[in-house]
Order: sequence, then structure tokens, then C-alpha cells
Amino acid sequence: MTETTEALRLIKRGTEEILIESELKERLASGRRLRVKAGFDPTAPDLHLGHTVLINKLRQFQDFDHEVLFLIGDFTGMIGDPTGKNSTRPPLSRDEVIENARTYENQIYKILDPQKTLVMFNSSWMGEMRAADLIQLAGTHTVARMLERDDFSMRYKSGQPIAIHEFLYPLIQGQDSVAMRADVELGGTDQKFNMLVGRELQKQQGQAPQVVITLPILEGTDGVNKMSKSLGNYIGINESPDEMFGKLMSISDDLMWRYLELLSAQDLRSIEAWRREVKDGANPRDVKIRLALEMVTRFHSEAAAEQAQRSFIQRFQQREMPTDISEIELAGNGKGLALPRVLKDAGLTASTSEALRLIKQGGVRIDGEKADDPALKIRPGQAHVFQVGKRKFMRVRVR
Repeated sequence: MTETTEALRLIKRGTEEILIESELKERLASGRRLRVKAGFDPTAPDLHLGHTVLINKLRQFQDFDHEVLFLIGDFTGMIGDPTGKNSTRPPLSRDEVIENARTYENQIYKILDPQKTLVMFNSSWMGEMRAADLIQLAGTHTVARMLERDDFSMRYKSGQPIAIHEFLYPLIQGQDSVAMRADVELGGTDQKFNMLVGRELQKQQGQAPQVVITLPILEGTDGVNKMSKSLGNYIGINESPDEMFGKLMSISDDLMWRYLELLSAQDLRSIEAWRREVKDGANPRDVKIRLALEMVTRFHSEAAAEQAQRSFIQRFQQREMPTDISEIELAGNGKGLALPRVLKDAGLTASTSEALRLIKQGGVRIDGEKADDPALKIRPGQAHVFQVGKRKFMRVRVR
């Protein structure tokens, strides 16, 4: 596999669109060090795992020796990004923008290589732009073109106000690409329109148009809404190891696979193998632990991750389990035992039919986590604490 093919394979993982993929392949094959841009408005000072979907992708470019242009939109931050908003967004003060911008620089190097990262502020060029230049920039697009953006279109049709300065936001974001001579721009799917404006402005000003890569928006711990500090469904990269580990363990089994694809450095083949194991009856909790250990190790240390795991298990035991739990070993003939059979043979239920009923009703837990899959197989090896109802406990090991 050539380096270009390997780079393209890794970069494509977890992306929504690459516009245009053939252009990206050509630029990767050129051997030239690419200038890879991503912009961040300093509206919220704390980075969370949702932000790292994009930053992880930037790091992949760095691993192939390309340069990351990390743009802090201190100028556009004073406009307020209208993306996804159903009302005009209040602008930040200059002091708020500067204070929030500082925190980004303190956090991004947990992921990015400082030697291959150029932090830039768009006030460097926009702050010096004359009024005549801004009017000329505004003349490159029509109102009809701006109303093609979904959020603007919906607000216009519903009679909600759109301030004139909001139309300037995508133009200025596009002008940033011109000023930075970006080869590639990365952004969330909600930034697609703005990044394509950058391509158009580069063409108009005689530059090769940037390749646009859109990335999915990561759901928060609720599994429904975009990860956001204001919604309380976020996992901050500066949170304590225990807090980070606990939040990751709280996500649903379905969401766990999405987090692995978008956040984990594990090879997709390994993740697919884990998915097959769970489908065959393995406990998804074990996969979730791997995810939590990886994330805490990345942002803290391996020792902190292992301690967070011990603390998590201990908290569960102290909160929900008695200290004097009896233990039993069941014969599994080297293979796994179905959960209803384990409950019956361990004396926790009178029959497998009762076990099935309790599982479906949500009355069964394994190591403190609800077990609602009757097809789950308990594999030989480590002992697990089974709980039926509020008072029945048994530590069971399948041999």
C-alpha cells in the first residue's frame, strides 16, 4: 500500500464528504506539504470530545507531515456564527473573545503536534480590511445565494429576522481561506456552505480551490443532541479522569459504536471484531471499558485511566451491592452460558422462563449495569456480580 493510499484511507475514515476526493488524492500524491485549515470561533472556552472529531482528523494530516492552520476566529467571533441558529446570535465582546481564545491554545496540544501547527487569528487580516474592501467582498455573492443556506432559508420563510452582518460571516470565513492559502479545509457538516464559499473566493482570486472535508456532528451523552456544554451532555477533555470515565460508561450501547468510529484510534477491523463478539453474546460493557480507558489515557495517562476504572467499579459496588456476596462457579464446557441459564443455575431465579421475564422487565443487572438482552452469553473467565431485583446478588464465574 503506497503512502498516498494509506493517507487517503485514514483521512476518509469517519468523514461525511470530501469535495473533491480526486483533488485530495492528487495533492497527497504531489509530495507537497499541504496547508490544512480548520476554524474555531472562541465562543466557548472548553474543548469537549465533540470538538476532537475534527482535531483528530487534523492530527492525521500531521502524521503524514502536513501543516495544520488552526484558525481562531477572533474577528468572526465578534459577529457570531449564525450556523444552525434560528435567531441572530449576540456577538462577543473583544475581551471575551481574547479570553476564550487563550484557552484553545492551552488545550489543542493534547492532540496536535506543536511543531506542525500554526495558530492564526483572522483579525490579523480582517482587522486591516478597509470598508471598500469589505463592500467588494460582499459583491461576490447574491442574497439569493445566501438564502440557499438552510438556516437562513428557514428563518426567512418563517419571518424571523436576519441581520445584514450575518451574511458577512460565510464570506469572511471564505476570505480566511484566501488569506491563509489553504489547500484543505475541515469542518462539521453544518459548515459545508461556508467552506464552499471559500472554494469560490479562491477561484475568483486565482488560487487553487481548497478541498472541503466535512465531518459528522458527534451526539452528546444523551445520544440525541449535538454534544454541547450548554445542554449538559458533553465530555470535556479537561475533566477529571473519574468524571470522563464515568460519563463514557453512561452512554448507550448503540452510541458506543459511533464514539469508537469517530474518536478511537483503534483500527476499524478491531472495532468490527468487537461488534461481532457482542453480537455473539459478549457483554458490550467490556467494549465500553476499552473506549473509556483509551480516552482517559489520551487526555491524562494510562495510570490515571486504570485508577478511574477501579474507582468506577468501586463506586458501583458501594452504591448498589452488598460487601458479602456469595460466589458460585458454573460449568460452561469452555463455552459461554446464556444469561437466563446462568440466572437459573445460580439460584437467582426459579426457572429460565422467570429469568427471561425479569430480563425483559429490566430487573437484571451485571456488575451494576442493566442487562436487557436475553441472548447475552456469559463467557468463561472473569467473575461477574449478577443482581436480580433489589436484594438478590451472586458473584458468578463460568468455567
